[in-house]
Amino acid sequence: MSPQARKDTSEQAEFRSYCRDWLSQHDAGTPAVRLPQSAIEIMHREQLDYLRRWQGEAYAAGLIGCDYPVAEGGGGRKDCQRVANQEMARAGKPFLPNILGLGMAAPTLHFHAQPALKERLLPGLFSCSDIWCQGFSEPGAGSDLANVQTFAERKGDKWIINGHKVWTSLAHFADWMILLLRTDKSSKYDGLSYFVVPIKAALGKGVTVRPLIKITGETGFNEVFFDDLEISDDYRLDEVGKGWQVAQTTLLHERGAGPMVTPSSGRGSAKASAVGDAYGLIDLAKNSLRDGQCAADDPLLRDDIMQMIIRQEGSKQGARRAKVEGLCEHPMRIPLQAKLVMSEIRQDNAAVAIDILGAQSSLSINDDNAPAGGEWPLAYMNSYGITIAAGASEIQRNILGERILGMAKSK
Repeated sequence: MSPQARKDTSEQAEFRSYCRDWLSQHDAGTPAVRLPQSAIEIMHREQLDYLRRWQGEAYAAGLIGCDYPVAEGGGGRKDCQRVANQEMARAGKPFLPNILGLGMAAPTLHFHAQPALKERLLPGLFSCSDIWCQGFSEPGAGSDLANVQTFAERKGDKWIINGHKVWTSLAHFADWMILLLRTDKSSKYDGLSYFVVPIKAALGKGVTVRPLIKITGETGFNEVFFDDLEISDDYRLDEVGKGWQVAQTTLLHERGAGPMVTPSSGRGSAKASAVGDAYGLIDLAKNSLRDGQCAADDPLLRDDIMQMIIRQEGSKQGARRAKVEGLCEHPMRIPLQAKLVMSEIRQDNAAVAIDILGAQSSLSINDDNAPAGGEWPLAYMNSYGITIAAGASEIQRNILGERILGMAKSK
């Protein structure tokens, strides 16, 4: 019995057994194309179709949206999404592609949308029939999110939207967008309002999506232009001028500290499964040469690998500590630092892998001679997007210092 299973409630234990049985009997099949390392690198329709089909099957089986009310398309369970996540990861199933919808849009809708809108949108989000993206960052509003200038002007029961969003992951496939807009130019924070927008239906009719090509050649990021897009006031979440407060719900869940657990699991491909895990560096070193000798025999590299394993295990134990009330003098610190710590650990893991590979790290995933399928160098390049997304590491440290530890604001 796993450590997690020993702490299950009766409901969780029964659900865990169900998850294991279902996952053992349902295989996602072999994809016809190479899968990306994470959802935000999905580039081709074939990749999305394979992953979307798997998410739909997992949702139909009750493994996604477990803790949401039945009326919203959820399972109506209590703290069971963690169980499903653990079992999907243990079974090595593919990751879920609608991660922005599951991790950000779903909890925001749950806490701030009118019942009719929740009941309409959440089932399709959970099943992945609708792909979601996030319209927050702008060319002049990244770290200073409250400075967004994309403007919505009210016309009766309609809103007319004009502006420009950028770094919008999955917008090239998205049906819906969660969108932070300015509705009052006289107030920075109170002048913001929050909407959900059917962007796919509006393509060419007020919405333009333009993919951004990354250094990896992938196109997970996009920029989105709004030109007199008209939407109904029914798509507004909460009151006009309360957008900043609604955005805090989104950001809290994006950073892994919200009350609704994000469904997540698995791997991209067999070759990519060990990438990002410090223990994967051991096998990489054992199968790599450095100055004509096995890289695993280099004492400096061995020390680097062990330091990464220590950091990774420390982060895991910190997550366990966060669940014990008496061990957390600052209850929100560990959840809020999780995104910061894990994004930097993954980046540093990949940097050690580059050091192990040496000149071979220059070989791409398209080169048959690339060690580990070229996944480690790709992970290193992709890691910079993760340390910037959801607030750059510097922003995360300011949040932890100022809001959690009560330190003086930085200048």
